[in-house]
Amino acid sequence: MRGTSQASHDAVLREFELVLSAGGKDGLSIGDQLFSVVDALDSSGSLRRALTDPARPGTDKGDLVTSLFGKLDVRVQDILVSLVTARWSEEQDLAQSIEDAGVAAVLAYAESAGSLVEVEEQLFRVERLLSGERELLVAMSNRSATKEARLALLDGVLGGKLTPVSQALLTRAVGMPRERRLVPALEAFIDAAAERRNRSVANVTAAVELSAAQRQRLAGILSDAYGRDVQINVAVDPEVIGGMRVQVGSEVVDGTILARLDQARRRLVG
Repeated sequence: MRGTSQASHDAVLREFELVLSAGGKDGLSIGDQLFSVVDALDSSGSLRRALTDPARPGTDKGDLVTSLFGKLDVRVQDILVSLVTARWSEEQDLAQSIEDAGVAAVLAYAESAGSLVEVEEQLFRVERLLSGERELLVAMSNRSATKEARLALLDGVLGGKLTPVSQALLTRAVGMPRERRLVPALEAFIDAAAERRNRSVANVTAAVELSAAQRQRLAGILSDAYGRDVQINVAVDPEVIGGMRVQVGSEVVDGTILARLDQARRRLVG
């Protein structure tokens, strides 16, 4: 998302945060309703075009939202009207913005329930599980299988082990993946949860588990570097001989021995 679409997305979701601050306890219901609107848009090109047509008056698009989604929560209707009356560079950016609003609503529920940290940790553990179990990842990501089959697999592996918010987000990512692959979708959820807590996420891969003191020291170094709190998520990979690999967003700092050996090898053949 870029340009006009990004500006519209950020402005409307910023206003929506005021709604979520007051009504976070209803976030699961609000999020589910927003996701249902995304599904309707994804299944109807004519509806997407009608709601993103720059030549169509905003009042007409707002009236269309009311006529189609008038049974939804008034807070859902309000953000939909705000979104459809904004301007979009690409028609699919509207659906993605509604999806992001749904994720924000679900995470606001976790925040109101005091479980946001637990949700972030659970999503990270599931992301690491899927990254390490390729067959399971392929099965859960198999778009030729039915939605029901993928969700049954999810329930068989993780059923009863997740908070309602983690379950809702995973159900969304597995059941209705849209254009995003499963692991990147989970990473986006983790980043959104961290952002909600005004933190960045550092995904750390190390040869051995870090001690509490090491985690605290690394968090302090990264917090100083980025000017904000940084949440440390650590994955252990015995193939990393020493050092660690740290990724914050799209930035990667690879200090492992393997990386340094590879750099030396490339200089020698170079």
